[in-house]
Amino acid sequence: MESVPVRCPVCRRDHAYITPVYPCPCGAPTAPQLLRGAPAEPITHRTWNDDWVTVRCAGCGRRDQWPHPELCCPCGTVLRVPVRPVTNRGAAGPVGPSHIPLPRTASHPRPAFRPMTIRTARDAVGAAALYLTWLGYLDVVQARERPSSRIDVRAAGLIAQVDSTTTPTVLRDVECLWLNALNASVAGVLFSLAGYAPDARQRADGLALPLFVMDLTGTPQPVNSPADELISTGA
Repeated sequence: MESVPVRCPVCRRDHAYITPVYPCPCGAPTAPQLLRGAPAEPITHRTWNDDWVTVRCAGCGRRDQWPHPELCCPCGTVLRVPVRPVTNRGAAGPVGPSHIPLPRTASHPRPAFRPMTIRTARDAVGAAALYLTWLGYLDVVQARERPSSRIDVRAAGLIAQVDSTTTPTVLRDVECLWLNALNASVAGVLFSLAGYAPDARQRADGLALPLFVMDLTGTPQPVNSPADELISTGA
């Protein structure tokens, strides 16, 4: 792991900062490249754009958004550690369409999905849980009351959020679900009744997070390639 010296500009304390390592979807450990010699900046206010940084996997060349490295100084100052910008050199290749349906490759064909009608927000959670069970997930459990984490369904190796509001799911919901899944070392899936904002859809594609939309019949439909792949492979 890479370590760089970081000095707090407030109290002048020196730190040895070790860059965080995250797992790329290909399985290779991935970390932001720190910018040696550049001063760390105190964080006085947060924006979602500043809290994320593009990181390229050295193994497969994939570019994803990861949390921007930060350091908490004992003086109370939170520092944003500078990172080296990712250039186009060495990119994995041209970017294709964001959603190309994949052929069904499940080793054991599943029976037809039997949906449940959605009349309430609780019904939407039940429909998502039913669908995950159909996909082959085990120990599917619905939250009785929505927790602060906004995780509505849990299963073995997976968490899911169900947005039953009448407005498109926003970028922050995608990022929060992905972070919760990352912290728990499980997969994440997002269901929405009203679709997704364009930037939320784009971020989910970059994070390989499956997105589904549901109509009032309770039938989820995939809206990106990770969702298509999940349907193809199952749990």
